[in-house]
Amino acid sequence: MIIQKGTVMEQTVYSRELGEDMPLLVYLPSTFSPLYKYSVLIAQDGKDYFMFGKIGRVVEQLMEERAIDRTIVVGIPYANVDDRYEKYHPNGTKHAAYVKFLANELAPLIDREFPTYQMGMGRSFIGDSLGGTVSLLTALTYPHTFGKIAMQSPYINDMILEKVEQFSEPHLLKLYHSIGTEETAVKTTDGRVRDFVTPNRQVRDRFLQKGFDYTYEEFAGDHTWTYWQPDLPKALASILAF
Repeated sequence: MIIQKGTVMEQTVYSRELGEDMPLLVYLPSTFSPLYKYSVLIAQDGKDYFMFGKIGRVVEQLMEERAIDRTIVVGIPYANVDDRYEKYHPNGTKHAAYVKFLANELAPLIDREFPTYQMGMGRSFIGDSLGGTVSLLTALTYPHTFGKIAMQSPYINDMILEKVEQFSEPHLLKLYHSIGTEETAVKTTDGRVRDFVTPNRQVRDRFLQKGFDYTYEEFAGDHTWTYWQPDLPKALASILAF
Protein backbone atom coordinates (compact mmCIF):
# COMPACT_ATOMS: atom_id res chain seq x y z
CA MET A 1 0.00 0.00 0.00
CA ILE A 2 1.35 3.42 -0.99
CA ILE A 3 0.80 6.05 1.71
CA GLN A 4 0.77 9.73 0.77
CA LYS A 5 3.51 11.38 2.79
CA GLY A 6 3.74 14.86 1.29
CA THR A 7 1.71 18.04 1.75
CA VAL A 8 -1.25 19.23 -0.33
CA MET A 9 -1.85 22.99 -0.30
CA GLU A 10 -4.87 24.76 -1.75
CA GLN A 11 -4.33 28.13 -3.40
CA THR A 12 -6.37 30.53 -5.49
CA VAL A 13 -4.84 32.81 -8.11
CA TYR A 14 -6.56 35.48 -10.17
CA SER A 15 -6.12 35.09 -13.92
CA ARG A 16 -6.17 38.28 -15.97
CA GLU A 17 -6.33 36.18 -19.15
CA LEU A 18 -9.53 34.44 -17.99
CA GLY A 19 -10.92 37.17 -15.78
CA GLU A 20 -11.59 34.76 -12.92
CA ASP A 21 -10.10 33.16 -9.84
CA MET A 22 -8.38 29.84 -10.54
CA PRO A 23 -8.07 27.22 -7.76
CA LEU A 24 -4.85 25.23 -7.50
CA LEU A 25 -3.85 22.08 -5.61
CA VAL A 26 -0.11 21.95 -4.91
CA TYR A 27 1.58 18.73 -3.81
CA LEU A 28 4.97 19.08 -2.14
CA PRO A 29 6.71 15.72 -1.61
CA SER A 30 7.70 14.62 1.88
CA THR A 31 11.37 15.28 1.12
CA PHE A 32 10.71 18.80 -0.18
CA SER A 33 13.48 21.31 0.55
CA PRO A 34 14.03 24.77 -0.93
CA LEU A 35 17.70 23.83 -1.22
CA TYR A 36 16.96 21.62 -4.27
CA LYS A 37 15.40 22.30 -7.64
CA TYR A 38 12.24 20.48 -8.69
CA SER A 39 10.49 19.45 -11.87
CA VAL A 40 6.92 20.70 -12.11
CA LEU A 41 4.02 18.47 -13.16
CA ILE A 42 0.86 20.40 -14.02
CA ALA A 43 -2.27 18.24 -13.92
CA GLN A 44 -5.38 19.21 -15.83
CA ASP A 45 -8.50 17.79 -14.16
CA GLY A 46 -6.51 18.50 -11.02
CA LYS A 47 -8.95 17.22 -8.40
CA ASP A 48 -9.54 14.03 -10.41
CA TYR A 49 -5.81 13.28 -10.56
CA PHE A 50 -5.49 13.81 -6.80
CA MET A 51 -8.63 11.82 -5.89
CA PHE A 52 -8.94 9.10 -8.52
CA GLY A 53 -5.37 9.04 -9.81
CA LYS A 54 -3.80 9.27 -6.32
CA ILE A 55 -1.08 11.27 -8.02
CA GLY A 56 0.61 12.38 -4.80
CA ARG A 57 1.12 8.77 -3.70
CA VAL A 58 2.36 7.76 -7.14
CA VAL A 59 4.89 10.62 -7.29
CA GLU A 60 6.10 9.83 -3.76
CA GLN A 61 6.59 6.15 -4.58
CA LEU A 62 8.40 6.86 -7.86
CA MET A 63 10.68 9.38 -6.14
CA GLU A 64 11.50 6.86 -3.42
CA GLU A 65 12.40 4.35 -6.14
CA ARG A 66 14.48 7.04 -7.88
CA ALA A 67 12.46 6.40 -11.02
CA ILE A 68 11.67 10.10 -11.45
CA ASP A 69 13.24 13.45 -10.66
CA ARG A 70 12.24 15.50 -7.61
CA THR A 71 8.75 16.70 -8.55
CA ILE A 72 6.12 19.19 -7.42
CA VAL A 73 2.56 18.61 -8.67
CA VAL A 74 0.23 21.51 -9.43
CA GLY A 75 -3.35 20.42 -10.09
CA ILE A 76 -5.92 22.69 -11.71
CA PRO A 77 -9.49 21.66 -10.79
CA TYR A 78 -12.38 22.53 -13.08
CA ALA A 79 -15.60 24.10 -11.77
CA ASN A 80 -18.04 21.84 -13.63
CA VAL A 81 -18.40 19.90 -16.89
CA ASP A 82 -19.30 23.01 -18.92
CA ASP A 83 -16.34 24.98 -17.52
CA ARG A 84 -14.05 22.08 -18.40
CA TYR A 85 -15.33 21.96 -21.99
CA GLU A 86 -15.00 25.72 -22.57
CA LYS A 87 -11.38 25.72 -21.35
CA TYR A 88 -10.10 22.38 -22.60
CA HIS A 89 -11.87 21.82 -25.93
CA PRO A 90 -10.23 23.49 -28.98
CA ASN A 91 -13.62 25.05 -29.83
CA GLY A 92 -14.33 26.18 -26.26
CA THR A 93 -15.03 29.86 -25.67
CA LYS A 94 -12.31 30.09 -22.99
CA HIS A 95 -9.78 27.76 -24.63
CA ALA A 96 -7.40 30.39 -26.04
CA ALA A 97 -7.45 32.38 -22.78
CA TYR A 98 -6.84 29.22 -20.74
CA VAL A 99 -3.80 28.30 -22.84
CA LYS A 100 -2.44 31.83 -22.30
CA PHE A 101 -3.13 31.52 -18.57
CA LEU A 102 -1.03 28.35 -18.42
CA ALA A 103 1.91 29.90 -20.28
CA ASN A 104 1.83 33.55 -19.24
CA GLU A 105 0.53 33.38 -15.68
CA LEU A 106 0.75 29.91 -14.13
CA ALA A 107 4.27 28.96 -15.24
CA PRO A 108 5.82 32.25 -14.00
CA LEU A 109 3.86 32.01 -10.74
CA ILE A 110 5.17 28.51 -10.04
CA ASP A 111 8.72 29.65 -10.80
CA ARG A 112 8.36 32.57 -8.38
CA GLU A 113 6.98 30.48 -5.52
CA PHE A 114 9.02 27.29 -5.79
CA PRO A 115 12.62 26.23 -6.58
CA THR A 116 12.12 25.06 -10.17
CA TYR A 117 14.39 24.54 -13.18
CA GLN A 118 12.68 27.42 -15.04
CA MET A 119 12.96 25.81 -18.48
CA GLY A 120 10.72 23.88 -20.81
CA MET A 121 12.04 20.43 -19.98
CA GLY A 122 11.47 21.15 -16.31
CA ARG A 123 7.71 21.61 -16.83
CA SER A 124 5.34 18.75 -17.65
CA PHE A 125 1.63 18.37 -18.28
CA ILE A 126 -0.63 15.43 -17.64
CA GLY A 127 -4.28 15.16 -18.58
CA ASP A 128 -6.96 12.64 -19.45
CA SER A 129 -9.39 12.96 -22.37
CA LEU A 130 -9.85 16.71 -23.08
CA GLY A 131 -7.24 17.37 -20.38
CA GLY A 132 -4.72 15.56 -22.55
CA THR A 133 -5.90 17.54 -25.56
CA VAL A 134 -5.39 20.97 -23.98
CA SER A 135 -2.01 19.84 -22.62
CA LEU A 136 -0.83 18.86 -26.10
CA LEU A 137 -2.14 22.02 -27.76
CA THR A 138 -0.54 24.23 -25.10
CA ALA A 139 2.84 22.53 -25.53
CA LEU A 140 2.62 22.80 -29.32
CA THR A 141 1.93 26.53 -28.89
CA TYR A 142 4.57 27.13 -26.19
CA PRO A 143 7.19 24.37 -26.66
CA HIS A 144 9.92 26.42 -24.95
CA THR A 145 7.75 26.77 -21.84
CA PHE A 146 6.33 23.23 -21.53
CA GLY A 147 8.55 20.39 -22.70
CA LYS A 148 6.88 17.18 -21.53
CA ILE A 149 3.31 15.89 -21.94
CA ALA A 150 1.52 12.78 -20.74
CA MET A 151 -1.81 12.26 -22.52
CA GLN A 152 -4.19 9.58 -21.30
CA SER A 153 -6.92 8.88 -23.88
CA PRO A 154 -6.86 12.38 -25.41
CA TYR A 155 -9.61 13.70 -27.67
CA ILE A 156 -8.11 14.04 -31.17
CA ASN A 157 -9.75 15.65 -34.21
CA ASP A 158 -8.59 16.75 -37.68
CA MET A 159 -7.48 20.17 -36.45
CA ILE A 160 -5.19 18.59 -33.86
CA LEU A 161 -3.79 16.16 -36.43
CA GLU A 162 -2.98 19.13 -38.65
CA LYS A 163 -1.30 21.04 -35.81
CA VAL A 164 0.94 18.06 -35.08
CA GLU A 165 1.73 17.75 -38.78
CA GLN A 166 2.68 21.44 -39.02
CA PHE A 167 4.74 21.52 -35.83
CA SER A 168 8.35 22.25 -36.78
CA GLU A 169 10.24 21.66 -33.51
CA PRO A 170 9.52 18.08 -32.36
CA HIS A 171 12.95 17.91 -30.70
CA LEU A 172 11.65 20.29 -28.02
CA LEU A 173 8.97 17.92 -26.72
CA LYS A 174 8.87 14.56 -24.94
CA LEU A 175 5.52 12.75 -25.11
CA TYR A 176 3.75 9.86 -23.39
CA HIS A 177 0.49 8.77 -24.99
CA SER A 178 -1.90 5.99 -23.98
CA ILE A 179 -5.30 4.84 -25.25
CA GLY A 180 -7.62 1.95 -24.40
CA THR A 181 -8.46 -0.56 -27.10
CA GLU A 182 -12.11 -0.49 -26.00
CA GLU A 183 -12.51 3.28 -26.46
CA THR A 184 -14.50 2.88 -29.66
CA ALA A 185 -17.79 4.39 -28.42
CA VAL A 186 -17.00 7.18 -25.93
CA LYS A 187 -19.83 9.51 -24.92
CA THR A 188 -18.40 13.04 -24.97
CA THR A 189 -19.54 16.22 -23.23
CA ASP A 190 -21.57 17.32 -26.25
CA GLY A 191 -23.65 14.14 -26.01
CA ARG A 192 -22.16 12.48 -29.06
CA VAL A 193 -20.62 9.01 -29.15
CA ARG A 194 -17.14 8.97 -30.69
CA ASP A 195 -14.47 6.48 -31.65
CA PHE A 196 -11.31 7.54 -29.81
CA VAL A 197 -9.11 4.66 -30.95
CA THR A 198 -8.83 5.49 -34.66
CA PRO A 199 -7.85 9.19 -34.31
CA ASN A 200 -5.44 8.34 -31.49
CA ARG A 201 -3.69 5.83 -33.72
CA GLN A 202 -3.61 8.43 -36.49
CA VAL A 203 -1.92 10.98 -34.26
CA ARG A 204 0.46 8.25 -33.04
CA ASP A 205 1.58 7.73 -36.64
CA ARG A 206 2.20 11.45 -37.05
CA PHE A 207 4.22 11.68 -33.84
CA LEU A 208 6.39 8.80 -35.04
CA GLN A 209 6.78 10.23 -38.55
CA LYS A 210 7.78 13.62 -37.16
CA GLY A 211 10.45 12.10 -34.91
CA PHE A 212 9.14 13.17 -31.50
CA ASP A 213 10.68 11.68 -28.36
CA TYR A 214 7.58 9.55 -27.96
CA THR A 215 6.20 6.63 -25.96
CA TYR A 216 2.91 5.03 -26.97
CA GLU A 217 0.88 2.49 -25.01
CA GLU A 218 -2.40 0.73 -25.65
CA PHE A 219 -4.19 -0.84 -22.69
CA ALA A 220 -7.08 -3.30 -22.66
CA GLY A 221 -9.79 -1.04 -21.29
CA ASP A 222 -12.15 1.87 -21.80
CA HIS A 223 -12.37 5.61 -21.16
CA THR A 224 -12.36 5.56 -17.33
CA TRP A 225 -10.15 6.01 -14.29
CA THR A 226 -10.33 2.25 -13.77
CA TYR A 227 -7.60 2.12 -16.44
CA TRP A 228 -5.99 5.57 -16.26
CA GLN A 229 -4.94 5.14 -12.62
CA PRO A 230 -2.90 1.93 -13.22
CA ASP A 231 -1.36 3.63 -16.26
CA LEU A 232 -0.24 6.64 -14.22
CA PRO A 233 3.07 5.27 -12.84
CA LYS A 234 4.19 4.32 -16.33
CA ALA A 235 3.17 7.74 -17.70
CA LEU A 236 5.03 9.67 -15.01
CA ALA A 237 8.13 7.48 -15.15
CA SER A 238 8.23 8.07 -18.89
CA ILE A 239 8.19 11.88 -18.80
CA LEU A 240 9.80 12.60 -15.40
CA ALA A 241 12.75 10.21 -15.48
CA PHE A 242 16.16 11.67 -14.67
